[in-house]
Amino acid sequence: MDSYFSIGDLAREFDVTTRTIRFYEDEGLISPSRRGQTRLFDQRDRTRLKLILRGKRLGFSLAEIREIVDMYDAPPGEAGQLELLIGKIDARRTRLLQQREDIAVALRELDNVAARCHERLAALPREEEPV
Repeated sequence: MDSYFSIGDLAREFDVTTRTIRFYEDEGLISPSRRGQTRLFDQRDRTRLKLILRGKRLGFSLAEIREIVDMYDAPPGEAGQLELLIGKIDARRTRLLQQREDIAVALRELDNVAARCHERLAALPREEEPV
């Protein structure tokens, strides 16, 4: 017998809101079955949700996540999905390393400007305080 999860079960397990899960359903990333108004998520939906949330934590866009997750069901299947994921990871890593360098440059520049401001402030004549 297949095991099913409620939207509340998945929300608790992954520490997200039910609204988040409904959003991913609306986007077509997961597709639970229905029993009346109740959503029934199967193991495939649970796995896809796990991958979606991991992709978001890694900084991938929703379009990138969709591409990665959808590849699992399309030829060449898991191998193609993994190759695509490796490429996306490499590209993301490259962007993050560049951002880290850009941040380091900006911090050095801020330090230099702040130091010059402190030097200039120290060189200004002080006004006498009234007695």
